[in-house]
Amino acid sequence: LITVTGQAQGRVIGIGGAFFRSPDPAALARWYRDTLGLPVEDWGDTSGCSFEPDRMPPHSFAVWGAFRADTEYFGKLSQQFMLNLVVDDLERALERVAAAGGRVLPEREDQDYGRFGWFVDPDGHRVELWEPPATPPEDDGADHE
Repeated sequence: LITVTGQAQGRVIGIGGAFFRSPDPAALARWYRDTLGLPVEDWGDTSGCSFEPDRMPPHSFAVWGAFRADTEYFGKLSQQFMLNLVVDDLERALERVAAAGGRVLPEREDQDYGRFGWFVDPDGHRVELWEPPATPPEDDGADHE
């Protein structure tokens, strides 16, 4: 967080990435690239991509969230993390996942901050897709700092 004086304060100012293990990172990277258009690059013994903030939809944001150890939100209890990927069209993205052999979960959630759907990737990870709203949700007046 940069203050009015422009001085750094040694605070976290955003999510820098999501990193995880895979039995075949190259195959999983190809699946995400071919299925959902993730701009995956070869980074030596890993694969990845970065998202420039100015290329994200105007009403999207990154969330850091700690869940209870027994949450069912991630799917199976052995899954220690869940990716949330921003998409431009939730239904079309889920259609692409299904066409590529991914398991699309039937649940959908509509909130004022967007639409959500889930699938299970080839490694068995439950993944959340988020389509941000076209207009921002009403401000609740709370200070979220």
